[in-house]
Amino acid sequence: MTPVLTILLLAVTVRTNFEAGRIGRVEQVSENDWRCAVPGETDQDGRNRQPSWFYFRMDGVRGRELTIELAGLHGEYNDRPHDGSGHRNMRPVYSYDNRNWRHFPASEWVPAAAAIRVRLKAERDRVWIARQPPYTNEHLRRLIADLRRDPHFTSRVIGRSVEGRPLLLLTVTNPSVPDSAKKVIWLMGRQHAWESGTSWVVEGVLRFLLSQAPEAVRTRDTYIVQVLPMADPDGVYGGGVRFNKYGYDLNRNWDVADPVRMPEIHAQRRVILEWVDAGRRLDLFLTLHNTEARDYIQGPLSSGGARIRELGERLWKALIENTSFHSPGGPLDQADGTGSGGRGRMTVTQALFHERRIPAFLMELMVDSHPRLGHPPTVEDRLQFGAGLLRAVCAALE
Repeated sequence: MTPVLTILLLAVTVRTNFEAGRIGRVEQVSENDWRCAVPGETDQDGRNRQPSWFYFRMDGVRGRELTIELAGLHGEYNDRPHDGSGHRNMRPVYSYDNRNWRHFPASEWVPAAAAIRVRLKAERDRVWIARQPPYTNEHLRRLIADLRRDPHFTSRVIGRSVEGRPLLLLTVTNPSVPDSAKKVIWLMGRQHAWESGTSWVVEGVLRFLLSQAPEAVRTRDTYIVQVLPMADPDGVYGGGVRFNKYGYDLNRNWDVADPVRMPEIHAQRRVILEWVDAGRRLDLFLTLHNTEARDYIQGPLSSGGARIRELGERLWKALIENTSFHSPGGPLDQADGTGSGGRGRMTVTQALFHERRIPAFLMELMVDSHPRLGHPPTVEDRLQFGAGLLRAVCAALE
């Protein structure tokens, strides 16, 4: 958790003293206008500043016509500087109870400040504002407590983060049916802390899979579903973006085994490789991500041969048919590496395919206004997508 930030602005206070809370310097421009700096986060080399997350609370605002400028959205991605304009269609969210979230009805891009400006007439004294609906370690703890009573669900700790938080592996299957005849799906969420939409999708997968719907019952009988739900619990807790405590991108260093500086990757990599090295099948691995303005899936289409290419095509088609997934161009091919010329830059899908020829795919889900939904995805949209995603994956593997 970040240190308490309390800024007295007349009768208004701004706070971040809760899990995932994060904002930079806050300035009062006029009576009801505030400029809030998005702090961003850099990697182990002080490069690749990512300003993709903010989450704060304003108190004492009832009845005010608020104008909030979220500034400093410029940064660097894969060592390439950008002016922040990729965030120009950002629609942040607000909540009066920190549970039910709405997108701001409109936003305005301010190029000179690399900022998004939003307006709100506050209906209550207290309002939370965030990049997208947060999903914290506490959300996950409550979910697991709710699901733990189900005999088809198990949870175990496979390692610890830099700060000692548990790294979990969740498993769903019917234990009364022999595992030998089952296909196996692995899902991963939250490699990057700001991508909270992936956690809502994972929750949607789990809640549907553990429901009494006939389709869910059949899936439990015929599949083992393994879920790595929170790949970066420290980043989520502290309001981070995409780097762990030591500045390492948890989806860029999968060809390096470093249990000290990257224990998150080390533990998750180990449990996946131990699974396949024990002779168990792994029919599809899928890591979930958020990006601004595109839905797509990506995998080793050319280097994986006809089997993986056809699997990618089937998955893409099933997503279009079963979900709101908007990806007119079809699945994308991935490179063998990120082009840095050295070790330590492979993504999870690149490394798993390179080391064990695992059919591993990455999925990006947009957070901006969605063409098929007609609005930025909500929590309910993400939960529904999770159920559709499971249907699509099973359809692709039939």
